[in-house]
Amino acid sequence: CMTKKISGAEFPLAKIFSSDFDYVIPSYQRPYAWTQVQAGELFSDLYDFYLKEDKEDTYFLGSIVLIKEEGKPPAEVIDGQQRLTTLTILLAALTHRATGQIRDAFHRYLCEPGNVLEGLSQKPRLTLRERDRDFFKRYVQDVALDELMAIDPAQLDNESQRNIQANARLFLRRLESAFAGDSQAATAFGGFLVQRCFLVAVSTPSQQSAFRVFSVLNSRGLDLLPTDIIKSDVIGKVKPGLRETYNETWEELEVETGRDGFAEVFGHIRMIYAKEKARRALLDEFRERVIDQVPSAEELVTKVIEPFTQAYLVAKNAQFVSTSNAAEVNTLLRWLNRIDNSDWLPSAMCFLADHESDAEYVHWFIRRLELLAAYMHLCGYDVNARIERYARVLNALEKPHSPAQPVTAVELSDHEKKNFLQHLEGEVYLMTARRRNYLILRLDSFLSDGAATYDPSILTIEHVLPQTVAKDSVWAVQWPNVADQMRWLHRLANLVPLNQRRNSQAQNHDFERKKKAYFGGKQGVSSYVLTTQVLNTSAWTPAVVEKRQKDLIDVLASAWSLR
Repeated sequence: CMTKKISGAEFPLAKIFSSDFDYVIPSYQRPYAWTQVQAGELFSDLYDFYLKEDKEDTYFLGSIVLIKEEGKPPAEVIDGQQRLTTLTILLAALTHRATGQIRDAFHRYLCEPGNVLEGLSQKPRLTLRERDRDFFKRYVQDVALDELMAIDPAQLDNESQRNIQANARLFLRRLESAFAGDSQAATAFGGFLVQRCFLVAVSTPSQQSAFRVFSVLNSRGLDLLPTDIIKSDVIGKVKPGLRETYNETWEELEVETGRDGFAEVFGHIRMIYAKEKARRALLDEFRERVIDQVPSAEELVTKVIEPFTQAYLVAKNAQFVSTSNAAEVNTLLRWLNRIDNSDWLPSAMCFLADHESDAEYVHWFIRRLELLAAYMHLCGYDVNARIERYARVLNALEKPHSPAQPVTAVELSDHEKKNFLQHLEGEVYLMTARRRNYLILRLDSFLSDGAATYDPSILTIEHVLPQTVAKDSVWAVQWPNVADQMRWLHRLANLVPLNQRRNSQAQNHDFERKKKAYFGGKQGVSSYVLTTQVLNTSAWTPAVVEKRQKDLIDVLASAWSLR
């Protein structure tokens, strides 16, 4: 049972902005982020509702989550700062337009006027994060909106101050167009706001249960990602003096990866710890598999999230830096990123986080990881088989290893090598387009010694000996045996990459004409070594193709050490 009492009640804004609540936005919360889009929607919703006939109806603004003891005003805002801040700006805009007693009445929702007899000191009702606190008090809560409008946005300290200014400007404009000089109508709208607009305040004295409530509310479809909830959980447990710093580290990592990338990182970290396919939502699994295994919140940030995120950025953007073999490693990483799944990433992140400084060993490992990933990609391993195979690598990476005793789990077994060669020697044209293209470009890169760069978006793979051999064609003379045609048609030796759309007329041309008109492109040369080799071949017979097949398989077998 929960010993910590959680209470939730509905309050009109007159109560929300009263001496019952003294709100503070903790430093680990993200900055005020609502733009004119959200502020404009809020105003339209409120104003449209207000114009409706029924004057008894109430408007529900959602819920806020607070760490607060019952009967005591201090309230730490866990969820709801965007709404509380925006509503404060709207009330300030109404105050700004009002005069005399009505202005005083409005101003009371922005600041506690103070009462000597009740021991209440004068102060703002809502205290923002450290860096925007004074700014918000001076311009919004003390209603110096004319001064605020006069500031050049570029002179403001940060994004959240620019948002505050932009939203204040928007509210002033919208109030002007709604009420112009009609102060009575504006006052009536103000009365509707404070009496008929409600928020549910959910409060609990314990931080733990506040975060739990926050998670539950947010898994109900607000646009928070699991990483936001993990963040509030983790940063909330960091020692108060360090929170600001840890929060900044977190936000920087999130900016570097982008929000979706960051969520991907967390999925990969989960995999590094769990080593099996996810069965439940990321949030539950991450808590159980990762957070519960790490001694402290501080360590989770510095020893897990930070190093793994940095490793993810290196692997994903091919940004390995070292004085030796950085170029080779980054080329391999770029090939890895061309594979149409990211199951290889946890292994790369795990290795790089520990051994990034040993360039030789990184090269050794990534070279084998690229081979393993290419092998599973080209042999059509499904996701379960891939995860199982990478789990062996992840398990091995947890045990001590070094260049002297490297992680052999990343190397292909003899059985795997044999299987791979069989696939490479087979009818590769019948693979899916992604797999077939990967293989042909990778082969081409081995032939060009890695010098070529490719744009796979305009790649087509073409048969030299065409798929249909006409009875009266030159092809029929050179390939009299249909069994030969069938045998070589879809194999590597008979395929060339082209940088152009298919040309169905040219597909059946004889060899000389095909070379001139079709394979050579406009200048009679190709950007692919594979295609250039074919252009330099004088005839295309079963014997030529057989020899070429052997040569190409030799290239792959030696580049990937398959024999």
